[in-house]
Formats: sequence, C-alpha cells, structure tokens
Amino acid sequence: MSGLSTLQQPDESQLIRDETGTQTLIGYVVDISDGEQGRCFLDIGPQHTNRHGVLHGGIAAAMLDNACGCTGSLTVDKTGRAPFLTVSMTTHFIAPGRAGRVWATGTIKGGGRSILYIDGELRHEDGTLIATATGVFKRVPQEKLT
Repeated sequence: MSGLSTLQQPDESQLIRDETGTQTLIGYVVDISDGEQGRCFLDIGPQHTNRHGVLHGGIAAAMLDNACGCTGSLTVDKTGRAPFLTVSMTTHFIAPGRAGRVWATGTIKGGGRSILYIDGELRHEDGTLIATATGVFKRVPQEKLT
C-alpha cells in the first residue's frame, strides 16, 4: 500500500470511533479521509492476539470486512455511514500480524448500483502484507432500515 506515512497521521476530523459495539470492543478506528477507499486501523495489543502472540485471524477478517464495507458506503455517502451488508467474503492469511499498527483498505473491483465487488488488504505499518480479502457487498436500501 502506498502512502503508509500519510496513513500513520490520520486527520482526526475524518475518523469514526466507537460507532458500533464491535468497533468499540475490538478498538479499530475507521478513516474516511480518502473519500473513495474505506480504511481502518488498529494498534495491536495483547487483547488482539492468539495463543501464538500474533493478530487473531478473526480480528484481521473483521477489519477487512469493515474496510470493504466502508469502501462501498463511500460510493453513496461521503460520511462512510451508508449501510452495506457482506454477502460473502473470502480471506487469505499471508503473514503474521505483529505488534504495531495495522491498516485495512478496501478497493472496488466492480459491480453496480446495489452489489459491489470489493477487495481488501491488511498491512502492518511497516508495509508487510498480512491478509487479503475479496467480497461481495450489498447496499441496504433506506426503506429497509426502519
């Protein structure tokens, strides 16, 4: 991922914190400053690791899911809060997530008005690719939210 140094100093006005119970529990922060790619970051602590002392795969997948869903949301809402549901997502674990900050980023690969195909990457702040994902995400119509 290019621009990691930029990502390490996010603009506070473009961050979403503690919006959901899951986000609060895990502790990741959503960054919508790019306007097209949803991103989230997490400072890995002992509460995020597995028995081997590296980032738990479920947390890595949750971050990828969030970054991809936020990417979909940014296609229709500059605040990144328009709801998208994950229809399916496949995750590939490439390298262990070590202590430090990790970033998940989504990139749209195709789709239309209601279904988007989005790829994700999870990288350590040193640039190491930790995991990738590819998924199908569906926009939730406003009338379905009530």
